[in-house]
Amino acid sequence: TPPLQPENIFSRREGLLSAARNASLEPAHRTPSPKSARRQALLRAYDDGKQMLLHRRASHLARRFVRHTQSHGRPSARRAEVTRRTGALAVKVGMVGAWDDSGRRHALTALHVDNCRVVQVKTEAKERYTALQLGAGLKRAARATAAARGHFCEDGAVPRLLAEFRVSPDAVLERGFAIGADHFVEGQKVDVQGVTKGKGFQGPMKRWNFGGQRASHGVSKTHRAHGSMGGCQDPGRVMRGKKMAGRMGGRRRTAQNLVVHAVDAD
Repeated sequence: TPPLQPENIFSRREGLLSAARNASLEPAHRTPSPKSARRQALLRAYDDGKQMLLHRRASHLARRFVRHTQSHGRPSARRAEVTRRTGALAVKVGMVGAWDDSGRRHALTALHVDNCRVVQVKTEAKERYTALQLGAGLKRAARATAAARGHFCEDGAVPRLLAEFRVSPDAVLERGFAIGADHFVEGQKVDVQGVTKGKGFQGPMKRWNFGGQRASHGVSKTHRAHGSMGGCQDPGRVMRGKKMAGRMGGRRRTAQNLVVHAVDAD
């Protein structure tokens, strides 16, 4: 029996020619498989795309550097600072209706500015920010705390309401400055913040506008209940923020971009 030659030895595990056979062949004589050819083509395309992206990034950074060096020493092109005025403290006195030129009726909220004035000025040098503290209304000094009486001793009156407004440095008002309804103009857009009416503990149908369960077909005593609250094993707990029965109202809310319909300074 003739001895086995190295080129006749095959790997039982990999199904490839032996290392001796592969070592004796030149790379030019190997025929790449279609899968290997596609992989090589994809790698070349990836390298070309990566080089193109790096070139674009370098060009972008170079253009930014040139613009920065050209504008160095000139004033910055930032947008001019907008003056931020203080707001006002008012009390809701009721609702009225009004019609516009097209005949549409709008519900309006009537607000009363009651003895609103500046009680403290906060500056950047002392408090590290610029703001105005406003007070509105009056209450008996005997019902105020000693700290409040000391804080408002220069004004001679203790306000019932107290709030703070951030302002720009060019909109700072002096202490004791009175703010009335003429602080606003007709057609101006404002953001109104207040506390909603407290309605106590309410069910999900009133609090979250749930539709409730069926009137019959096996439903008893749970017609206005919210139903299941979570899975048994997964997640096995009630998720945070789940809409359920609870305390309704009594929260601070902000209505933005409301239009001032009319101003009565008298």
